Amino acid sequence: MKKPYDYFVILAEMRTGSNLLEENLSHFPSIKCHGEAFNPSFIGYPKKDDLFGVAVAQRDQAPDDLIHKIVEHTDGIGGFRFFHDHDPRAADIFLNDPRCAKIILSRNPLESYVSWKIAKKTDQWRLTNHNKRKTAQITFDAEEFSHILEQRTDFRKTVLHQLQVTGQTPFHISYPDLQNLDILNGMARFLGVDDPISELETKIKRQNPGHLSEKVDNFDEMEAALSNSDFFNLSEIPGYEPQRGANVPAYITATDANLLFMPVKGCSTVAITEWMGRLPAVTELQTGYSQKSLRAWKRNHPGHKSFTIVEHPVSRAHSVFCKHILTPGPDAYPEIRELLRVRFDLPIPVGAPSKGWTTDQHQKAFLAFLSFVKKNLAGKTAVRVDNSWASQTSLLEGISNFVFPDHILRGDQLSEGLGLLLLGTGQDCPAWPIGDTDTPVELAQIYDDQVEAAVKSCYGKDYMNFGFGPWKA
Repeated sequence: MKKPYDYFVILAEMRTGSNLLEENLSHFPSIKCHGEAFNPSFIGYPKKDDLFGVAVAQRDQAPDDLIHKIVEHTDGIGGFRFFHDHDPRAADIFLNDPRCAKIILSRNPLESYVSWKIAKKTDQWRLTNHNKRKTAQITFDAEEFSHILEQRTDFRKTVLHQLQVTGQTPFHISYPDLQNLDILNGMARFLGVDDPISELETKIKRQNPGHLSEKVDNFDEMEAALSNSDFFNLSEIPGYEPQRGANVPAYITATDANLLFMPVKGCSTVAITEWMGRLPAVTELQTGYSQKSLRAWKRNHPGHKSFTIVEHPVSRAHSVFCKHILTPGPDAYPEIRELLRVRFDLPIPVGAPSKGWTTDQHQKAFLAFLSFVKKNLAGKTAVRVDNSWASQTSLLEGISNFVFPDHILRGDQLSEGLGLLLLGTGQDCPAWPIGDTDTPVELAQIYDDQVEAAVKSCYGKDYMNFGFGPWKA
């Protein structure tokens, strides 16, 4: 009898119990999970150079080669774990392959978030000996939690939509079920393995037992944030149509002025928030909305105006490069930064640029980053497309999936645009605050035709849709 599947994928996230599930499956002689096969930072497991003779560079060049190797060289049925920030090209392959069994592992996202924060703080990601457990309390960050939840929810919706339109059925398992022998034997049968196991022994121990109040030092603040925000879309009618997530928790309202600002990721919100706070009628700015609570705000404020701001692609790309990649700090993406530095030969130092960092070095590094972005946006890398450098066109499409902005203002014409926004409201337009360009080298010092051409090759659609010409200082 032909087996139902050739291979499997465990669709999970960090701190959902995927390591434990992999170890549990290892108790079945004919099931083998090969770790995070498509993690951009390593292949299978940290410090491994290859998997079945496929090196990282070869995998990144042709993801399907590694999948074929897993199918051909596993004794029994082989598979791997896959998270939302793994190579999206691999997802395109296995999500459309009915010969790939899909196992969807889920865990309460709040518990997963707290576990992740503790692991980062203690640097203990795996526990096999209770006597070596490290404990810590963490501080809940509502904005950070919302951002993580949004990314994971968007990916899960994409997965479920694709399985629906292709007529595939996944096997669902939750974190509390990971040591339920009957459920694990059921999973094995789902994979076509008919030899059940009679007992389960695991080396991996639960790292953070106890109530969340023991693990979070601002537990009351966390409760208040969660009670005021519909983080889990509990009010949403279930549906799995694909969505480009509108980042509603980041939206800002000036209630007394009837204004709603919907930021585009990669464009600074600091100056516009300061400007909104200067409006004579404004006493308080609010953020952290869910779709449900924002709809309620809109219904309760007839005549409101919503707006967003798009920046010139050159200045936006340079800002993203300096903020998230070039300089380590609270806004940096350390894992992607290191990946670009090591794997993509981005010519930046291990730490922050020194005082000797020259304009030539800065331009060379920026151009190298743009070269990566061009490949990344075209789906030719194993790194996720981050919203910070996604095209503004695609991000506005995401906003419009939820609500259309009344005004799309251009960053180089804000004086006129903000004045038009307030037209008819009876409010004077405050002066625009002086921007803080905290970069080691100013854009004007490195801008030339080469930079302009490199940015335009990445964001041609933005140039066309918003009518941008060459950047001007």
